[in-house]
Amino acid sequence: MRIIYNFLVYVVIILSPLIIIYRIFKKKENPKRFFEKFSVNKKKRSKGKLIWFHCSSVGEFLSIVPLIKEFEKITSVKRILVTTSTLSSSKIFEKFKFKKTLHQFYPLDNIYIIKNFLNHWRPSYVIFTESEIWPTMISELKRRKIRVVLINARMSETSFKRWFSIRYFGRSLLEKFDYIYPQNKETFLYFKKLGLEKLKFLGNLKFISYENDKTKEIKNQFFKKKTVLCSASTHNNEEEIFANLHIKYKQKIPNLVTIIIPRHIERVNEIARMLDKKKLRFVKHSEKKKIVNNCDIYLVDSYGESKSFYKISNIVFLGGSLVSKGGQNPLEALRFGCNIVHGDYTFNFKDVYKMLEKEKLSVRVSGSSDLERKAFSLFKKKNNLIKIKKFKKIGNLILKKNFNELKKVII
Repeated sequence: MRIIYNFLVYVVIILSPLIIIYRIFKKKENPKRFFEKFSVNKKKRSKGKLIWFHCSSVGEFLSIVPLIKEFEKITSVKRILVTTSTLSSSKIFEKFKFKKTLHQFYPLDNIYIIKNFLNHWRPSYVIFTESEIWPTMISELKRRKIRVVLINARMSETSFKRWFSIRYFGRSLLEKFDYIYPQNKETFLYFKKLGLEKLKFLGNLKFISYENDKTKEIKNQFFKKKTVLCSASTHNNEEEIFANLHIKYKQKIPNLVTIIIPRHIERVNEIARMLDKKKLRFVKHSEKKKIVNNCDIYLVDSYGESKSFYKISNIVFLGGSLVSKGGQNPLEALRFGCNIVHGDYTFNFKDVYKMLEKEKLSVRVSGSSDLERKAFSLFKKKNNLIKIKKFKKIGNLILKKNFNELKKVII
């Protein structure tokens, strides 16, 4: 199994020049920083204890921000390294005012690249997030006797079936973690079935509130006069569903504006062409134009802006749920008291949506017709601030549990 895995990694390395050129062209790679993925490091490692957090993308990074801020308060921790795999997550990182923390892209899982990375950064302790399980890196960390834990671990039913099919190899790899903290009870049971013992359920980090010092207030007078429908983290086809919905709604709601925040902003031009065909007037956020009163769609084409727009929205739809992408994290929108709408495909956050539906804090829709009917009724509903405060308390408790446990295990 490891031989096949290592062979595939070498194939990726051989093809990497072509892959990188393609990704730069598609604006999915930083042309000045892609070399970090080969462990060519320009940033220096300062003296003292270094804690390394690794997460894949935006959602995982945001979930560990409160933990990073807590670890920055510990005087014995001199430096915190955060690695991620995506361009979008690196841009979100830049919006936070960390004092001890720096960002690098995660290196390819090749033994020579990994050794160079670890020789340079010499982490004292390592914290991986969710489903980031890299065989070569984890094995090398274990060989060097560097403590490594997996926090907010997530395993879907589909992933469990794959792991179970290779359970002897999988168990030997997963046992290299000093501890695994599953984010929900379903994941806890899956790890148990794989034969793991060093498990502890501490709650889902994504319930924790975080404060971004650079979050901007939307002060535009245009929005104060409007009823705002926000479709966030949308995927292909979902933008058109909401364009059509806007056309139907604006006859009933004359002051309606629809905000579209695509999951991947490199698709903005494609979305703009679709809006043009439907003769909908739109403004791109990055152009900073004065918004005319008859604007239909406000198209957000920059990363890290969702939180600001949730504050001014009456209804927020979470994308990736009307198409089979598994949905996006709804908790950030909930913290601002938004009425939340989502489709049937929420398997990425099954436990979260299950709880929200139970507490009547979200509405599930099946297809565009159901969306049109149910979303319209939500414009009349007020936000439930009492339950929002309740979830904030839950988040603070989860943060405290995770921080205290990590201190015991790795420090």
